[in-house]
Amino acid sequence: MTSPLTTSSSEGRWTPRLWGTLLVLCAAMFLDALDVSMVGVALPSIGSDLHLTTSTLQWVVSGYILGYGGLLLLGGRTADLLGRRQVFLIALGVFAVASLLGGLVDSGPLLIASRFVKGLSAAFTAPAGLSIITTTFPEGPLRNRALSIYTTCAATGFSMGLVLSGLLTEASWRLTMLLPAPIALIALVAGLKLLPRSEREKDHNGYDIPGAVVGTASMLLLVFTVVEAPQAGWASARTLTSFLAVAVLLTVFVLVERRSAGPLIRLGVLRSGSQIRAQLGAMAFFGSYVGFQFLVTIYMQSLLGWSALHTALAFLPAGALVAVSSTKVGAIVDRFGTPRLIAAGFALMVVGYALFLRVSLHPGYAAAILPSMLLIGAACALVFPSLNIQATNGVDDHEQGMVSGLLNTSVQVGGALFLAVVTAVVTAHTPEHASPQAVLDSYRPGLIVVTGIALAGLLITLPGLRTRRTGRSVVVARSLPVEADAETVAVRD
Repeated sequence: MTSPLTTSSSEGRWTPRLWGTLLVLCAAMFLDALDVSMVGVALPSIGSDLHLTTSTLQWVVSGYILGYGGLLLLGGRTADLLGRRQVFLIALGVFAVASLLGGLVDSGPLLIASRFVKGLSAAFTAPAGLSIITTTFPEGPLRNRALSIYTTCAATGFSMGLVLSGLLTEASWRLTMLLPAPIALIALVAGLKLLPRSEREKDHNGYDIPGAVVGTASMLLLVFTVVEAPQAGWASARTLTSFLAVAVLLTVFVLVERRSAGPLIRLGVLRSGSQIRAQLGAMAFFGSYVGFQFLVTIYMQSLLGWSALHTALAFLPAGALVAVSSTKVGAIVDRFGTPRLIAAGFALMVVGYALFLRVSLHPGYAAAILPSMLLIGAACALVFPSLNIQATNGVDDHEQGMVSGLLNTSVQVGGALFLAVVTAVVTAHTPEHASPQAVLDSYRPGLIVVTGIALAGLLITLPGLRTRRTGRSVVVARSLPVEADAETVAVRD
C-alpha cells in the first residue's frame, strides 16, 4: 500500500501536510522519551509524598518498562493488521488519559497502574508511528531524512525530560506526570486531520492469536525477570526459574510462528544479516547508554552533591548536539551508508565511556565530563537514526509495523537487561559504610561493563562494513505463499 502523500514527497518537495504528519509522529516519540526521563528525577519526591518504600518506588519506572517492552511485538503487528492510523490515534488517546490520571492519583498502586497503561499505549504508538513514516516516505534519501528527524525527537525528548523534571519537581512531582497529557491531546487532534488513512491488511491469513498470547507472555516475563533479578538475586531459584520459563515460552513462540499462516513475526525477516545487526545493535546502543546515565546520575547527585537541575544540565550538551544534527544525518546516511555510521558511532561511544573512567571526587566539568558528553551525543546522532533506517529498509509495507515493533522491543529489552547487569556489578563492588572514594571506585567496574557493551555493539556492526554499497546489496527474505520456498530480494543496506 502506498500513501497518497508519497507522491509529493517522491519529487523531493515536502508539502505542509507532509510536514504536519511528521510533526505529529515526532510529538508522540518525543513524549515517549520525555516520559521515561522525567520520572527518574521525581522519584524521591513521589516516594516521600505517597509514602512508598524503595522496592515499591522502583515499579513507578519498571511498570512503564514492563508495559512498553512486553507488548511491542503485539503493537507492531496490530498496526499492520488493523490500520496504522487507527492504532496510533487510539493508543495516543489512551496515553493522554493515563498521563492525566497519573498526575491526580494519591496512592502508589494507582500510580504504578497508570504508568503500566502508559507503557502499554506507547507499545502501540511507537511501532505504528515508525511504520507510518516508512510507508509514507519512499525508501532512500527522503525516508532517511524523515527518520533522522524522527529519531532525533526521541533523543531530544529524553534530554529535555531531564531538564524539565528538575524544574517541575521543584514545584510538584505531579506536574511531571501531567505535562505529557496536553501535548498528547494536541497531537491527537492534529493527527485526526493530518495522518494519512491506512487500510487494514487485506491479504493476511487470519490473526495469530496463539502467537500473540505466547509472544506477549514471553516478553512480559522476560522484562519482569530482568527488572526483578537485582533484588531477587541473579542466581536465586526464582530468577533462574523465570529465565527457564522465558526460554520455554520463546521456544514455543518460534514453533507457533513457523506453523502459523499469518505469524506475529515472520521469522524469515531475521535471515538478513543486516536486520540481525540492527536488532543487536539497538540492544547494545540503548543498554549501554541507560547504564551510563544511571551511574553518572548517581555519581553527580550522591557523590558530587549536585542538584537534579545541575545534573540535567550536565547531560544537556549531548542532547543539544543530537538536536542540532537532526537535519544533517539523513544526507550523511545517503553518502556513507548505515553500517559505516553505526560503526563510527559505536567507536565514539566506546571512547566517550572510557574517558569517563578518569573522573574523581573533584572533577573539572570542562576537562573531565564534557568530552564524554560530546562524544556520546555525536554517537547518538549517528547510531540511532541509522539503526532505524537499516532495520526498515527493504521491508514490504505490510510488514513495517512488525519490524518496527521488533526494533523497539530490542531497544527496551536491551535497556532493561543491561541496566540490571550494570546495577548488579556496581552493587557487588560497593562495601557497606564505604567512604566516598570507595563508592566511586565501585562505580568503575560498572563503567567498564558499559564500555564493553558499546564495544560489543561495534564488533557486531563490523561485518556489515564488508557489504558492497553498489546499488542494492543486502539479501532479505521476503514472504511468499505458505507452500512456496522463500525467495530473496536485494535491498540497500
